Amino acid sequence: MKSLADYEQKFDRLHENCPVRAALDVIRGRWKPSILYELKEGPRRFSQLQAALAGITAQALTVQLRQLEADGVVVRTVHPEESPLRVEYAFSEDGKTLSDVMDRLEVWGAAYLARRGASRVA
Repeated sequence: MKSLADYEQKFDRLHENCPVRAALDVIRGRWKPSILYELKEGPRRFSQLQAALAGITAQALTVQLRQLEADGVVVRTVHPEESPLRVEYAFSEDGKTLSDVMDRLEVWGAAYLARRGASRVA
């Protein structure tokens, strides 16, 4: 089994010299924005996330969650007192600050989609 360090980002000069690039590198990925959107409502179990993200495979969800965890955005909590084990994913303290940014991206994205839809009709 891979360790969390195996999922950490590899830093390059572009990343180090551009804070916007660094931020986008954390949320970049086919499923990461959707995962973060789901976590806005609170902690979620793996199965809840998989059900909410139609089309995601268990392997893809695992990798994306591990990457977000390695970047310090998501925390994984195991509740061993339950059988079977209950594992939940939630925003870390840093992830909560990213949630505010994601809210603003959501507003921008909705306006963008509306503009694009209007321009396609015209």
